[in-house]
Amino acid sequence: MIFNKLGKTEIKVSSIIMGTWQAGRQMWADIDDKETTNAIRKAVDLGINTIDTAETYGNGYSEQIVAKATSSIRKQLIYATKVFCSHLKYDQVIKACHRSLKNLKTDYIDLYQIHWPPGSFGCKKVPLKETISALNFLKEQGKIRAIGISNFSLDEIKEAVLYGDIESLQPPYSLFFRYIEKEIIPFCLKNEITILGYSPLAQGFLTGKFGLDHKFDKKDHRSGSKLFQDKNYKTIIDAVHRLKPIADKNNISLSQLALAWVISHKNTCAIAGARNKTQVEENVKAADIKIEKESLKISDEICKKAAAFLDNDPVIWKR
Repeated sequence: MIFNKLGKTEIKVSSIIMGTWQAGRQMWADIDDKETTNAIRKAVDLGINTIDTAETYGNGYSEQIVAKATSSIRKQLIYATKVFCSHLKYDQVIKACHRSLKNLKTDYIDLYQIHWPPGSFGCKKVPLKETISALNFLKEQGKIRAIGISNFSLDEIKEAVLYGDIESLQPPYSLFFRYIEKEIIPFCLKNEITILGYSPLAQGFLTGKFGLDHKFDKKDHRSGSKLFQDKNYKTIIDAVHRLKPIADKNNISLSQLALAWVISHKNTCAIAGARNKTQVEENVKAADIKIEKESLKISDEICKKAAAFLDNDPVIWKR
């Protein structure tokens, strides 16, 4: 496993991070808590030291699942969680942090992130200075060790760094979703802000499990993803088919190719969820496999062209 320095801190985060958006029955009807718990434990056994969650994942249930799986070895791990845009007033941030501390059964959070910028999803637009002031207070109190942001535009990032030490940015980042490459990644590298890319498998597209005739349940969370809209779907599927021979040539799966591409970038990690131990094992292997540079370059070109319609869009979800 490769480890990256978190921003300007001395915290080391694994290049593959265990994502827990899917954890808890409240969010996914077909996921068993025991399997999720075992998957998280397996991730730790295989070298992942960082687990990402949020107060909104299952209304805190994901955080509880993380605690159930890892509280006995908490000191070995990096807990990353998030405060939602509906809780960004000073006092709300403090209360939300305490709820997450309780859910995670810990007395400190390693990385506490603003999940969405003020004003997202119709939330009240709280001044960013007020929110980060609360995060600075929590840091001074030892309740959190580092501050991160998620889904922020370049202008929002530039404002955030005026008010506190921002150590990480969590944006959507994959072979298909490249918005951050033009201006945001250069800014983050210059300012020592680590990229924690979420959805590195593009909501499952880069596993190769979907075909043109695949039918999605009406309740499927991907219904809000721009990649899955009718006008884009075939273009993306065609690109995935062109990636398959590249993965085969390197004796790896499509998902491993996708993850390896993300973490091949400087100071960049990939947040990968897993429903079971088998998926965890496959994800972790991506951190250690050696892929021809030419293969990464060709994959890059195929997907960048296919997903050009997303170039000017900062988020993958409708909001």
